[in-house]
Amino acid sequence: MESSSSQISLLIAFTAGIFSFISPCVLPLIPSYLTYITGISFDELVDSRSSAVRRRTLFHSLFFILGFTMVFVALGASATYVGNFFHENQVLIRRVGGVIVILLGIHITGFVKLSFLEREKRFEFTDKPLGYLGSVLVGIAFAAGWTPCIGPILASILLYASTSDNVTSGIVLLIAYSLGLGLPFLLSALAFNTFLTYFAKFNRYLRIVSIVSGIFLVIIGLLLVFDYLSLISQYLNMMLPQTG
Repeated sequence: MESSSSQISLLIAFTAGIFSFISPCVLPLIPSYLTYITGISFDELVDSRSSAVRRRTLFHSLFFILGFTMVFVALGASATYVGNFFHENQVLIRRVGGVIVILLGIHITGFVKLSFLEREKRFEFTDKPLGYLGSVLVGIAFAAGWTPCIGPILASILLYASTSDNVTSGIVLLIAYSLGLGLPFLLSALAFNTFLTYFAKFNRYLRIVSIVSGIFLVIIGLLLVFDYLSLISQYLNMMLPQTG
């Protein structure tokens, strides 16, 4: 049962990372981020047949992803620690956290706007620090201050992490979230022409993405409030063949 629950949790976190990537605050800015962290012009990225350009894009993207992953993992560990601190009130925390996730989901859909979540906070570098360390720092800045789009989704996963049994579980959960956000970024960097082609088609659906993302968070919130995740885990445990 515990294994099934962990798999569901990781899938939820990974999916949340993907939703963060395709959110209206992140997806349209991918070309800008790539040119900024790599120092390569837009035209060079489009015509990226040079192995040197591809290699430079790959490594800068990986270090950028490392930067925001470090922050997310630290936040996940902290959230789990706080959750364990209030372990005797676990049911109350889970339900309150679920209600907050539901509110964040409603905000993401755009049907009801929560004004305090509309305040956008970013750390920006006028000039990017040189080298791969600079890409790590930009990734840290991205993780530390990019709101409002990614903020509610990340906050929901952190609330979810606070219900984890131990710090390791919270860390793994945020690694899964970072992979959901980082892998599409890396693929976009390595296949920039393909990204531009699909983005031109996908751009018209960004509003729908916001609504679907919000509904996803509302569902997760309901699962937390009513403790349905454990019931789903029990069901999967019965359906899937036992190993070991």
